[in-house]
Amino acid sequence: MAIKYPEAATPPEWEQSDAAAFQALERGEADAAQQQRALRWLVEKACGTYDLEYRPDPREHAFTSGRRFVGLNVVKMLKIKLSALAEKA
Repeated sequence: MAIKYPEAATPPEWEQSDAAAFQALERGEADAAQQQRALRWLVEKACGTYDLEYRPDPREHAFTSGRRFVGLNVVKMLKIKLSALAEKA
């Protein structure tokens, strides 16, 4: 049985609460839970950071890889040890 990959350009699923979190974030009014929800949706759903990027079609693979690249960079910024960078400066 062949594996069914989602199409690379298919918009990620979202809920009204996800959109509300982003809108509150944009207004500078998001509470802690909304900030976390928006960031989690961005990294996990929009970017597919933790999903397998492979697609049999090279164009689909490139598109998925680009989305994941953005997510990996967001996660890097969240996890980077700022104190270690300050010590090098």
